[in-house]
Formats: sequence, structure tokens, C-alpha cells
Amino acid sequence: MAAYATQFVMQHGDRMPEFNLANWNGPSPAPIAGVASVIDGDTIEIHGQRIRFNGIDAPESRQYCDDAKGFEYACGRQAAEALDKFLAASRPVHCSFVSWDRYGRFVGDCRRADGAGVAAWMVEHGQALDWFRYSHGAYAARQTKAEKANVGLWIGTFQEPWDWRAEHADSQQPAVSRLGIISRRQVAQSYACQPRRTCSQIGSCEEAQWYLSNCPWGRRLDRDGDGVACETLC
Repeated sequence: MAAYATQFVMQHGDRMPEFNLANWNGPSPAPIAGVASVIDGDTIEIHGQRIRFNGIDAPESRQYCDDAKGFEYACGRQAAEALDKFLAASRPVHCSFVSWDRYGRFVGDCRRADGAGVAAWMVEHGQALDWFRYSHGAYAARQTKAEKANVGLWIGTFQEPWDWRAEHADSQQPAVSRLGIISRRQVAQSYACQPRRTCSQIGSCEEAQWYLSNCPWGRRLDRDGDGVACETLC
């Protein structure tokens, strides 16, 4: 029954906003271990299961921050790349279950094969923030250490990821180059159904949706079946 409820909410969660799997009283899922694919700075995938790190929040894939000189840089992609390198140094990753989030994702505490805590490392190196709402300050000391050392996000200025998401939740992102706006036709002409695409390799929501609609493998990008590909980008 727990597995059925999980699948149902993942497929129909957009029509059931009041249902929260965290309140489900069925047995907790078993720990998950394996080689992780990085989705963004606080989300990985193991054996087809999305796993959100408990208690931290990293910049979104499309998020930009300012460095020490006030120049924009892709802090979301930087966080994902830092996580990927950290995980690659000691595989596999082991994640224990904490709860389900409202998107049906497994929320867990994850460690590398050598025992290093993933969430703690991300906060201590300034690639993610202590999310007090869920951590209750578990990583506050590590965040203070990162801030004093001016590492990662703390080298310049940034918007907290939860505030950035709130501002961009209802926006439809057009295809935009850092040098100007590109038409939809131009963008579509630049895409091709290349194999082995993952959300971490895709640069925009529109690109992800194009693959979903036009490529035979595109359904892999829509794990919860709600018609939105790579939700971290959209």
C-alpha cells in the first residue's frame, strides 16, 4: 500500500496539493545505495529514485549569484559540479530515509562510502545553505564557518534558494542567451535527440520540454509523469 500511494501521488501530485507522503503511516523505505547521478546541488538520483538531501538547500540550476567583484556567475551549476566531484571521490553513496517531500521525492541523509556526510560537506564548503525550517539548525555551525572563510556562495552575494524559487515559481522562462533573446524557432533548430541526456546536462526548461515532446527517450526526463521535464529547471 505504501508503494502504491507513493506512485499515485508522484503521478497525480499536482491535483492533490494537500496530500503529503510525510504523513503516510506505512513502513519507511529501505536505505538506498549506489552510484549517484547529480540532478542539482541538493538532489541526486540512484537506481531511478530521486533523493533530496535533508535539511539543506542549494542554488537552483538556473540561478545566478554575484561574485566578490559583482559579476554574475552560475552558482547553481557550480554547486552541482562541486557535489559531483565530491561524490566521485568515494563511491557508492548510501542514503537513509527521513521523509517524503510534497513532490513524492525520497528525502534522506546521505553519506559517501568513506562515511563523509554529503549535506554537511555542501554547507561547510559554501555550496548549500542550512535550511533551518527542516534542519532545525543542524548545519548552522558549518554555515557560519563557510561564511567566515568566504567560500562558495559566501565569496559574494546571493539570494537564498527558497526565495529565488518563490520569485520564479510562476514565470515561464523564454529561451534567453546571456547576450540576448533567441527566438523559439532558433532554439528548436539547435536541439537534437542525442542519446544519454540527463537533466544535469540540459540548460533550460524549454530545452527539457523539447526533448520530452520530440525524443523517443524524452520520458526519462519526466520521472513523476506530470508532463513537466526536469522540474528543477522549470
